Amino acid sequence: MSKLIAQAPVLAGKLLAEAKPKFATFMKYAKVELSPPTPADIPQIRAGIGRLITSAKNGTWKNLTVKEAWLNTLVGIEVWCWFYVGECIGKRHIVGYNV
Repeated sequence: MSKLIAQAPVLAGKLLAEAKPKFATFMKYAKVELSPPTPADIPQIRAGIGRLITSAKNGTWKNLTVKEAWLNTLVGIEVWCWFYVGECIGKRHIVGYNV
């Protein structure tokens, strides 16, 4: 047991050295993906919504590959789930409102 305790600083150092590059990669993507949209992003968002509406009107959504359709479904489910998580956070109860 004392041998394990003596090696704890060495193991902690190795763990820290191994975790630093992965944490740096996480932070690089977190700064991009978790930041709110800037005013410069608004024209791209409007264009994306416009493309989505024209795709729905023209029926070009029928030409998606199975992979693209599956990814779109997963993104829709994620947005739906985050909506309900936000509702639970907002009302501070899992079921019903505290009236």
